[in-house]
Amino acid sequence: MLSKKILVVDDEKPIAEILRYNLVQEGYAVVVAYDGEEATRLMQTESPDLVLLDIMLPKKDGFAVCRDIRRVSNVPIIMLTAKDTELDTVLGLELGADDYVTKPFSAREVLARVKAQLRRTQASKGPGGEFLICDDLQVDTGRMEIRKNGVDIDLTYREYLLLVYLMRNAGYVISREKLLSEVWGYDFYGDERTVDVTIRRLREKIEENPSQPRYIRTKRGAGYFIRRKDHV
Repeated sequence: MLSKKILVVDDEKPIAEILRYNLVQEGYAVVVAYDGEEATRLMQTESPDLVLLDIMLPKKDGFAVCRDIRRVSNVPIIMLTAKDTELDTVLGLELGADDYVTKPFSAREVLARVKAQLRRTQASKGPGGEFLICDDLQVDTGRMEIRKNGVDIDLTYREYLLLVYLMRNAGYVISREKLLSEVWGYDFYGDERTVDVTIRRLREKIEENPSQPRYIRTKRGAGYFIRRKDHV
């Protein structure tokens, strides 16, 4: 079985080398970029399975790199940041990051996040699947494909998981706490704003009018729900 490939992007070489060493010890193949432009190039040539992406980078910052990646790939992205602020966290999630770790961090913590992201990605690509349908919105979980009126919709990995979870539980109001636990997992250390940000991004992609959504509804003070659908 081929090793999963991790792209580490950090201009602080001691941190990059520590991450490289620990990831290699766990059996991963690792490529390293020390600036944003190199990261974008390696993303195209190396096709990594996951990206560890620092925010403060020379030539092109991590937010710009994240935006570049999301134009072409849904690969899991874990942001690395020395800034523990709401603005950085929300902006990273808005751009499609799946998780974030605040510096200083332990190698063990980063490895746990990497394993969790790769485990969920692999599970979502397992054999078999189901068709989830809500009017003209259809999800084929076996192929990880989303279509609306027959047109493919490109979602990030986390947006896809969130939509599938809501559609599988259509008709039920799901609290933010429950969504955070079930979609992001127990090893995600974010807060409920993470759910709101991802719901907003998802609505922008599947709704004709995100401010008046047809599919993903809000139950004020309780959570989110998708009205009951056909399930094949």
